[in-house]
Amino acid sequence: MLALGIEGSANKIAVGVVRDDGTILSNPRKTYITPAGTGFLPRETALHHQDCPAFARDHFFEQILPLVHEALKEAGISPKELDCLCYTKGPGMGGPLVVGAVVTRMLSQLWHKPIVGVNHCVAHIEMGRVVTGAVDPVVLYVSGGNTQVIAFSEGRYRIFGETIDIAVGNCLDRFARELELSNDPAPGYNIEQLAKKGSKRAALLSRHFSGILSHAETAVREMLAKEECTPADLCYSFQETIFAMLVEITERAMAHCGSRDVLIVGGVGCNLRLQVGVLGAGPAVLLLCCNLRLQVGVLGAGPAVLLLCCNLCLQVGVLGAGPAVLLLCCNLRLQVGVLGAGPALLLLCCNLRLQRVARVCGLARVHPVSTCENVFHARV
Repeated sequence: MLALGIEGSANKIAVGVVRDDGTILSNPRKTYITPAGTGFLPRETALHHQDCPAFARDHFFEQILPLVHEALKEAGISPKELDCLCYTKGPGMGGPLVVGAVVTRMLSQLWHKPIVGVNHCVAHIEMGRVVTGAVDPVVLYVSGGNTQVIAFSEGRYRIFGETIDIAVGNCLDRFARELELSNDPAPGYNIEQLAKKGSKRAALLSRHFSGILSHAETAVREMLAKEECTPADLCYSFQETIFAMLVEITERAMAHCGSRDVLIVGGVGCNLRLQVGVLGAGPAVLLLCCNLRLQVGVLGAGPAVLLLCCNLCLQVGVLGAGPAVLLLCCNLRLQVGVLGAGPALLLLCCNLRLQRVARVCGLARVHPVSTCENVFHARV
């Protein structure tokens, strides 16, 4: 069974093709990169994904459609071989999300394929479980828009802790802007590389992420002006402070749940310093970063840390396709009129866990092609 997924919830637009066993056949993507010292606005990001200047709509969607062709070509399949189309329905930035939804709806009508809308957050977790083989890990979900410690309990995902203001990824991005670091390939990555050159620890007190950011922004101006520290020292201090907070709350959740496994997902999960910080708590560690399965060895008695490869921590098309395939694999051709008349909320797949998740948070609703118009207006 094959699914094509479109992910465009932030500044990355990606298309992935995935089999029902979790095999990733293709995953091309493009990133909207802005000048150093600036961020990215939802409207401008959406225009990037479409690749259409504001007054040149004749080139509408010239960014995302080539990615669809590239994904199919790389996977070595034709549209006829696909069983369903998937897209990120949220959460995320409104403009970019609409791009993915509109393109998926259009392709559904052209190719006569059912549509599955996928929850972005749940997709990160479920794709992580598939790739790592983790059963019930404590999940540290860290990205530009989310900072949560999550575990699965009594048929639901439970949030054991989360930021009470801004997300850690947003915090890192804004700090990078203050230092005018490049956004290529990502602000957080450039902070990580610069932090490796720092050694002096600046005083950044533990507080809300927005409070640390405000304090750090002031420190950047004052300390650099007085030459008390270097940009590398500030990156080192900033990174150590916020990651120490994340590691601490993750350890608390593990103790509460009695879990020895940690799954780190989200774009910030690519940061090796954060990975090492979590590893410090634990024992036999299996790292799946940088596309290499790397045995790290036994460090003692503690949690097994399961890290997604860098490509899967980021926004990628397989985030949409993967969970949708898991949900559809047992039912697409067998149960209530998916391709017939009328939409149906399917309790998809024999996996009871995913059935519960689908009911609780609307992870996936399968819609027949004939109702795509209504689905689009209801969902977007």
